[in-house]
This record gives sequence, structure tokens and C-alpha cells, in this order.
Amino acid sequence: MNTSHRIFFQLHREPFIADISHKEILVTPDIKGVEDRISYAVSLGSVALITGEIGSGKSTALRYVSGKFHPSEYRIIHVTASNGSILELYRNILGELDLDPVGSSRTRMTRQIKQQVIDTVIGKKMKMILIIDEASLLRVDVFSELHTLTQFDNDSKPFLPIILAGQGNLVDNLKYRYSMPLASRVVARCHLQGVDQQGMKDYLLHHLSIAGKHEDVFEPAAITAIHQGSGGLFRKANHLARGSIIVAAQAKSPLVLAEHVRIAATEIF
Repeated sequence: MNTSHRIFFQLHREPFIADISHKEILVTPDIKGVEDRISYAVSLGSVALITGEIGSGKSTALRYVSGKFHPSEYRIIHVTASNGSILELYRNILGELDLDPVGSSRTRMTRQIKQQVIDTVIGKKMKMILIIDEASLLRVDVFSELHTLTQFDNDSKPFLPIILAGQGNLVDNLKYRYSMPLASRVVARCHLQGVDQQGMKDYLLHHLSIAGKHEDVFEPAAITAIHQGSGGLFRKANHLARGSIIVAAQAKSPLVLAEHVRIAATEIF
């Protein structure tokens, strides 16, 4: 990778990347809202929904909140959904539990997962959390089955809280009649939206500081351009900010200008 922009702006590492540590994540009001709702759902052993547009920071929020649960007390099962069958989802869960499926029977897989939950919660005195990212991809028939994983001892033991994260249509999918048994267990919902311009400025400055630059290199018009061009969504803002820094370095400009953002925008969708 060409690192001339890092040398020009005296950056210690590549700026505006997703691969940052848990401690480096900027705790926005949205992330705090996600944390509060997940903590509430976990305390009740229920279901929480985290929705938002593509690039709004759902996965980052989940990573931040997951990092707050101490591994000596919590076992987190984190899977990424697909539009496959419930059997595929169960196989993914079993894989995260380091278990091989016992046959291809839905009943056997359900029993296998639930036994592992019981062994962990009762035997090891740990709490378990199932996080399903991209849950908006799940088929309605999967929603109709998924609630069975939360039923223990005639549905009296809240052993497995579930966090569902996905795009806005996740809420619509839970309104189908076949989804109601799972939807009835939802106790908290949070929708992530694009940040305002001040929030975008704070975000850009935070990521510059992570990369080793503790002063702003974006002129106000460039911040406005990034905010408008990204719709306040972090993923696209990262692409625009990094690209505009590269353009500014090539132009030997100590400041990132709105024109640099405009040029960077021609390279991305």
C-alpha cells in the first residue's frame, strides 16, 4: 500500500479504518443507546433489536457492547445471518460453540444447542448471549422457529437472550404472523441513524487522533462535504475522509479541502 499520505500528514497508522480496538471506538449517543438496550434485554433474558442503514455503525456498536461483557462471566455466540434455512443458522451457532451437528435433524440440533446453554449457564455459572448480525436477511420461517431456542423449563428460565441486528426491514419481518412468537419477546429496540455535522466533526477528529494526528486537517467546508456526501453514515464517511486525505497529500496541501472530498467521491459509490 502507498503510504505517502501517511508520511505527508505524519500519521502513525492508516486512518479511518474499521479495524480498531474496542477501547478506541468513539462512544456516540447511538452506541450508548445500543448498550443500554442490550444490557436491559440481557438482564431479562429477552430479545433486543438493533436496526440501522448500511454503514450506520451497527457492527461497531455490537463489537463495543460485546467487549463490555467480561469473558469470565459471559459466553457470547456471534453469528452472521444468511437467507438460508433454520438448519443453516443452527449449524452456524453450533460452529461458534465448537460443536459438530448431531445429524441433520432440526430437533436434534435444537436439543444440542439448548443442552450447551444449560451446561454453560447452570454448570459453569456463566451467562450466554446470542447475537445475530445481518438478521434482516433471515427468512420468515426462520423467525417462526428461532424463539424455541429461548424456551427452557416450560419457558420459565431466561437462559438465552438474543440480540438481532440488521437493516430497517428487520422490524417489518417481525410483524408477520409466523414471527410473532419471537417478536413478543422483544423488550428493547434501537435504530441507528446518520450523525449530524457536529457528530461527524467529532468522529473525524477522533479517528485522526487514533492515527496519531491530534489537530484537525479538514477545513470546515470539507467536513460539510463529507457529512453531506456520506449522509452522516460512518462507513461512507471513512471512505471519503481517507480518500480526500490521499488527494490532499498528492496536491501537497496541508489542509483537506472540499475539492479534495469531491475528487475522492468520484472513486466510491
